[in-house]
Order: sequence, then C-alpha cells, then structure tokens
Amino acid sequence: MPEDYGKKVLYDTKFLQLKSAKSPMGKEWVYAHRPNASDIVIILPWIKKDNKDYVLFIRELRPPLYAERRSKYNIGLPAGLVGDERIGESVTDAIKAELLEETGLVADSIEIVAKNVSSSSGCTSEVSTIAIAKISNPLPVQEPVSDGGILVERMLIEFKDILNFLNSEQEKGNSISGQTLAALFFLKNLTPIQ
Repeated sequence: MPEDYGKKVLYDTKFLQLKSAKSPMGKEWVYAHRPNASDIVIILPWIKKDNKDYVLFIRELRPPLYAERRSKYNIGLPAGLVGDERIGESVTDAIKAELLEETGLVADSIEIVAKNVSSSSGCTSEVSTIAIAKISNPLPVQEPVSDGGILVERMLIEFKDILNFLNSEQEKGNSISGQTLAALFFLKNLTPIQ
C-alpha cells in the first residue's frame, strides 16, 4: 500500500474535512478529519467539596446527534481542540484553557491518563487525550461559556451517584460520549483526593 494511502480531500471547511483513503482491500473509505487541531482534550473535573468527591458533567446540544434524532442531549465533559485558536498550544495548556472556559474552574493538578484515544475509528481520524483535573475550590473564577448554546447545563454529581445519573440520562433518551465513559474508567483507578 502506498505511503499516502491515496488520501484525497473531498470537502473542506475551517474545522472539518471530508476525506477519502484506500482501505486494505483498495476500496475508497470516506472519513471526517479535523485540519486545524493537533489533538482533542477531554477533561474530567474531579471536585472535592464538603469531604465528598464529585464529577462535573456537561449537558450538551450536539447538532449531529439531534439532527439525526439520536438524542436531544449528550452528556459529556469539558473538551476542546488543541491549537485551533491558540497557535502552538501544548496539550497541557489546552487542558487548562478548556477547563477554565467551559467550567470557570482552575485545577490544583492535572494528570493525563490516556493518549491517542479514538472515538469512532471507522468514521473519523480524531483522537483524544484524556486528563483528570483535581479541583479543591469548586467556585468558578470566571463565568463559563455556552459555546454558542451547545453547552446547556453543568451538573455536579457525587461519585456514588454517577452510575445512577448516567442510567437515568440514557432512560431519558440522552447519549453519553464515549470519551466520558473512558475518562470514568481511568478515574476509577485513581485514589480519592485527600
């Protein structure tokens, strides 16, 4: 197979390209690609409040999901593109910036727990870096953004209630992002904030 895999850009926008490449059998495979980002960051805000541990989730209105009637809302975590608005940005800088923008919070510490996590490898070239942000001060230092109405609600859920919360959201017909589930998997293996 040639080194370039026969890649072609079929449709081009600032934030997304539709591309094609050759499959192992030589057939055309069409996929989505982000031309303006070197990575995607997913941040799980782990908050200590009143001697209890919480995760801050975000209820989102994601056009691809509601346009195709998959779900009205998606349950996700703070996330963003690396280098799309801040040229030369590092992954760690993007984690801090996206956490602040989408929650108004500042982390005491950040631990990257996974890199190169694919979300839908048959549909997109997008991969993510997942980080856990430990936060001892749950008071926002600035007003969080709504990202043009996409980020609808922030929900602080105690650790012991997370599974019930996610099950309840699914029963309501809402979706849960795969990166959120991956972040929760890694969170389960960390020690609670002291």
